[in-house]
Formats: sequence, C-alpha cells, structure tokens
Amino acid sequence: MKKVLPLIVIITALFSASTLAQFEIGASYELREEDPKNGFGIRIQKGILSQLPIVNLGLRLHGSYFSDENSVSENGISYSRDLTNYELGVSAIGGVSLGLLEPYVGLGLGTNNYDQAISDVQNDPNNLSPNSADESSLFWNMMAGAKVSIVPKIKPFVEYRYTSYDLESPNLDDVKNSSGIISFGVSISF
Repeated sequence: MKKVLPLIVIITALFSASTLAQFEIGASYELREEDPKNGFGIRIQKGILSQLPIVNLGLRLHGSYFSDENSVSENGISYSRDLTNYELGVSAIGGVSLGLLEPYVGLGLGTNNYDQAISDVQNDPNNLSPNSADESSLFWNMMAGAKVSIVPKIKPFVEYRYTSYDLESPNLDDVKNSSGIISFGVSISF
C-alpha cells in the first residue's frame, strides 16, 4: 500500500492541475493562398497540466471566416461572384516559455465550409442563370507560431497553419487540397 500511495498522489496532482491552467481568448487577421485571400479568426485556448515547468500544453478551439465579392468579366460575359469560407477546428498545442517569447506547435482536426454564389450574369449568349454551390469537408492541420508577453495577460502572436483536406477531397474546382494560413493577432489570458 505504501508503494501505491505516492503513485495515487502523483496521478491526482497531474489530473487536478488542469483546474489551475490559464484560459485565453484571441482574435486575428488571417491571410491565405487561395480565394478569398483574407479574413478573420477567433480562438479559445485552455491550458492543461500547468504544473509542468517551462512546458505549456493546451487545447484550442479555433474558427476562421473568409469572404470576398468579385465582379468578374470573362470572354465578354460579366457576373458577380461571392465566395465565403469558414472553418472550425480543435487542436492540441504544445509550447515552451523562453522569457518573453513562447514558441508553440500544434496538431488538430476540423471542418471547412465553402460557399460560392454567382449572380448578376450579363451579356451571356447561352443565357445561363445565376447559380450557387457549397461544400463541406474535413481537414487536419498543423501549426507553428509564437506569442510575445510584453504586457502581462496580453499576448500578440504570429502563426502559420497548414491545412490539408486529405481526409475528404473537395469536389469544387475552386477548393484546393491544402491551404496555408498566416495569422497576426492578440490573445488575452485570464
């Protein structure tokens, strides 16, 4: 029994440490390779196992919203095209505290929704009517970034997130099989 008691105390301490962990809410401006090219993101992160020295582990819920409206003219035909893309994902994050700088990496899963609407078609000899298409797909992503703690509780960050749709291939021609997103933002710790 004396050998089991220290093990029980250590396991209890590890699993109760999540109640002491930090909570972060952040917002970001995001740029990516495909249309629509810019958008906004939000993230909520909860630290876990906060009693580990130097190492920061956490779970993150993140969402991104991209939208663009284009007036397009091709071969004498003009139309308006609205593109909307939003994604929601969950990631496991691990980082290290190096004074004011905290580099981190992460891996996660999520869902991507892409909507395309074409309207105001003019000068079309085939009299095509306005149409729309939408698609949802699963993705996995990996990310790397860094936070800077210049002011306590407020942390500017930069992050690169690679997203791959290998889990479920997109059907629309405008949706690529992978995407790279760079984010610039600020998070607030509680």
